[in-house]
Amino acid sequence: MKKRPPASEDLATLRESEARLRAIFDTAVEGIIMIDEGGLIDAVNPAAERMFGWTAAQLAGKNIKTLMPEPYRGQHDGYLSHYKTTGQRRVIGIGREVFGQRRDGTVFPIDLSVGEFSAGGRRLYAGIVRDITARRRLQAEVLRVSESEQQRIGRDLHDDLCQQLAGIEFLSQTLAQRLTKARRTEAAAADEIARLIREATEHTRDLSHGMSPVGLEPDGLMSALEELAVRTRRHFQVGVEFRCPGPVLVENSEISTHLYRIAQEAVSNALKHGKADRIEIGLIGTGNHIHLCVRDNGRGFPVRPKRKHSGMGLSIMQYRAGVIGGSLVVGNEPAGGVTIGCSVHLLSGSGLATQSHPSNETSAPEKRRRPPHSAGR
Repeated sequence: MKKRPPASEDLATLRESEARLRAIFDTAVEGIIMIDEGGLIDAVNPAAERMFGWTAAQLAGKNIKTLMPEPYRGQHDGYLSHYKTTGQRRVIGIGREVFGQRRDGTVFPIDLSVGEFSAGGRRLYAGIVRDITARRRLQAEVLRVSESEQQRIGRDLHDDLCQQLAGIEFLSQTLAQRLTKARRTEAAAADEIARLIREATEHTRDLSHGMSPVGLEPDGLMSALEELAVRTRRHFQVGVEFRCPGPVLVENSEISTHLYRIAQEAVSNALKHGKADRIEIGLIGTGNHIHLCVRDNGRGFPVRPKRKHSGMGLSIMQYRAGVIGGSLVVGNEPAGGVTIGCSVHLLSGSGLATQSHPSNETSAPEKRRRPPHSAGR
């Protein structure tokens, strides 16, 4: 029978293990914050102290909401309560990108992952926090360059190619008129060529507008979404309606552009994958919130996707929503079709600004749980 080591050796081993864990906690590059089941801060490592501008002693016993801006601050207790009551995970065990708030009030993007464990008979949660400000700036710059290049191509299409096509159409019309006067049978063909060129010119002009859709004016987003509805009706012969109960004036062109691109992708998905014949685009501004909603009557998301790595459109929409600090909600409608909603809460200190007029005529897009798969959409 193997001899059990003395209690002194057990204690030494325990102390060594504790020292190792403490060293990892103190030297970790990422911030580590531990809270109890009531949301009160139990421990904070030095990296989190530097990140948020508080000392561990100052944060001890404070609610974790101290480190959150709105709307996350108001939602956090609900997350914990919901998890303890139902066991359904919305944050715990799931990594997500959110915003943190420093002691001086500045807001910055973070990557947050939360785990659960028990110690001394208590349920505790450990959050690993990474400051992703630099990553977000790089992502925003990549998107900015991409948008700038699209706008350049759009201008070239409008100012160069459209003009050339218009000239060719004029020559074709002139030729058709001469052939008609000469009573030549080729006159009908020349007239048909002129008609096709005219349609190509209109399509090219629509493409150019789609590549540079949002003007710099505060009402640029409203105008661009309305034009998106008109173009979609004209080219695809489907019912598309744009609803905006009250003026939504967005001062920040970055927000306008990303919201437009989300709507554009949602409409494209509804037509290409959902085979919808009715689409509704909604835009609402209430206080410091902007709500975009695209609904369709298509086939909805497949329960079992055919391809494992499909659904790039949804990933792009989620990415764009994240860049502007928004949240994307996607789900099937009970009566059929899909709803895609994007809500942007304009945070103080984030560099985002809006001027909007609230309206009571309609409510924000209803939040729905995202389906397990996004294939085919």
